[in-house]
Amino acid sequence: MPNTLGDNHVPGLAFETLALHGTRANADKTGSLTTPIYQSATFAHLGVGRSTGYDYSRLQNPTRQALEETVATLEGGYDAIAFTTGMAAMACLMELFEPGDHLVASDDLYGGSVRLFRAVSGKNGIGVTYADTSDLEAVRDAIQPNTKAVFVETPTNPMMIVSDVAALGGLCGSRGCLLVVDNTFLTPYLMRPLGLGADIVLHSGTKYLGGHNDVLAGFLVTGSAELSERLRYLYKTTGACIGPMDAYLALRGIKTLPVRMERQQGNAGEIARWLKEQTLRDGALVTGVYYPGLEDHPGIEVSRKQAAGFGAMISFELRDEALAHGVLERVRVIQFAESLGGIESLVTYPTMQTHADVPAEVKEARGITNRLLRLSVGIENVRDLIADLEQALYGEARH
Repeated sequence: MPNTLGDNHVPGLAFETLALHGTRANADKTGSLTTPIYQSATFAHLGVGRSTGYDYSRLQNPTRQALEETVATLEGGYDAIAFTTGMAAMACLMELFEPGDHLVASDDLYGGSVRLFRAVSGKNGIGVTYADTSDLEAVRDAIQPNTKAVFVETPTNPMMIVSDVAALGGLCGSRGCLLVVDNTFLTPYLMRPLGLGADIVLHSGTKYLGGHNDVLAGFLVTGSAELSERLRYLYKTTGACIGPMDAYLALRGIKTLPVRMERQQGNAGEIARWLKEQTLRDGALVTGVYYPGLEDHPGIEVSRKQAAGFGAMISFELRDEALAHGVLERVRVIQFAESLGGIESLVTYPTMQTHADVPAEVKEARGITNRLLRLSVGIENVRDLIADLEQALYGEARH
C-alpha cells in the first residue's frame, strides 16, 4: 500500500510536527493520541469481494500502515515498507536482482551487509564489487554492463567516509542502475537521499528511528510506484513484516527523533573536538578521530551540501590494542555494547563485533584495526560523557 498520507494529513507541516503527529492514519473516534496496537493476525471480511482494506497481517496491519506512512512522509518517498530488522529489509532488497547481476558497494560497509553479500548474494549468483564511493571515478570504473545498483553508506560504518549522493545519483541515472542509500546514520531529519537522486533508501529502524534500544525494525523507502510494487510483492512473499507491537514502538520513537538527533549530534560535535585535542598531546593516547563535522574531515563540504547535520557517530583510534581494551573495560557512563542510535551512549569494538566477519586483511586495509573504537553518542550530559572518556583513557577524570 503506497504512502497515502491518511485522511487527516495536514500538508505543509514542518518535519518536527510530522514526526510527532505522523499521518494520523487509522485515527479512530476515541481521540487516542497514539496509534492503537492492532494485535491481530487476520481480519474479517464484510462479504464476498468486500474487504476493510486489511486481510492478513503479513500483507498489511493498521499499526504498521501508520508507521509506514509516517516514514514515507518523512523521507519524501512514494512508499515505505517496514521489516522485522534492517537486515531483513536488505535481504528483501537483494531479491530484486537475479543470477548474473552485479552491484557496486561502498568499500567501508557494515559487516552484516558484507556478510549478506558474501554468504547469500554470492550463493545466488549476484556479484559485488567494492569501491570508494566518495570517489566518483572509482565508482564509474567499477560499474559493469550488468551492474544493476550502487549501494552506498554515507557516512560509512565505521570510518565515517562521506559520499556525494547527488553526484552518484546522476552517474547511476546515466548508466541505467539503481542508487540505494543506507540512511541509518543520518535519518531523514538530517538527509533525504530520494530528493538527491537515490531510488531506494534503507534504514535499520532499530537505531535512530526507534531510538530507545528496545525495538528491532527495518525499512525500505521507494521513490516510485514501480519499485514499490516490486518490493511489496517480494515482501508479502518472503514475509519479514514487522509486528504491530514493534511497529507501535517504532512510531513512539519517531515522535522524538528531531529532539534526540539535535541533542545527540550536539554532544557528538563536542566529544569529537575533545578527542581531536587529545591527538595533539605529547605521547598522545588518541591517534585518530573520524567524524564528518570536524573541519579537517575530507567530506565536510559534501556533508554541508547534502545534509542538515553531521550525525552522532564517531570512530577514534587509540595508541595500542591494550589501551583500546582498557577503555572498553573502564567506561562507566558509556556502555560497551553493539548497536547504535539509541538515547544511551554506546562504544563498540568493530574488529570483534560489527565487522567480525570481514576478512582480517580487508579490515586492516580499511583502517578497522584492533585499536579502533566506534562511539554512538547519546543524550546524556556531554560533560559527563567527556569525563567518562577521560577517566577511561587517563585513569581518572579531571574537573
